[in-house]
Amino acid sequence: MALLPIICYPDPRLHKVAKSVKTFDDRLKKIVADMAHTMYEAPGVGLAATQVDIHERIIVIDTSDSREELKVFINPEIIWQSDEHKIWREGCLSVPDYFDEVDRPNKVRVRAFNENGEVFELEAEGLLSVCIQHEMDHLIGKVFVDYLSPLKRMRIKGKMKKREKLYSN
Repeated sequence: MALLPIICYPDPRLHKVAKSVKTFDDRLKKIVADMAHTMYEAPGVGLAATQVDIHERIIVIDTSDSREELKVFINPEIIWQSDEHKIWREGCLSVPDYFDEVDRPNKVRVRAFNENGEVFELEAEGLLSVCIQHEMDHLIGKVFVDYLSPLKRMRIKGKMKKREKLYSN
């Protein structure tokens, strides 16, 4: 398994819209394995392919304490969401060391394929629901900071650019 480089905000590649996966093959299974390895090493609870410069509709998530309950979502779609919302403090592997509150539906039902091309549905609430929505946003070119005020986004962008200069020297 390879450790994939994670793209950091405000890189414009984070705003690319991902394409649907058409072929469920060994290449896809390798991408999923590499993404899972990258997510666990980061460490994070979710990772979208967009974040590692693969612009296909692939998400890996593991919100378990044991880190042994990997969920793979290929071509996910939310088919239902609750009217009840909850505010969660979110972070993102593409926006290191920054957390802020985002208002999202508390429950969602998602339909997706696994890496073998088998369709499934999953109802999620709490952290798993937030994680699914957060990672699905990446697939449409949206980063969680896009939910924040323009002033906060500008400050985060400035901090991320300073961070990039610091780590590139």
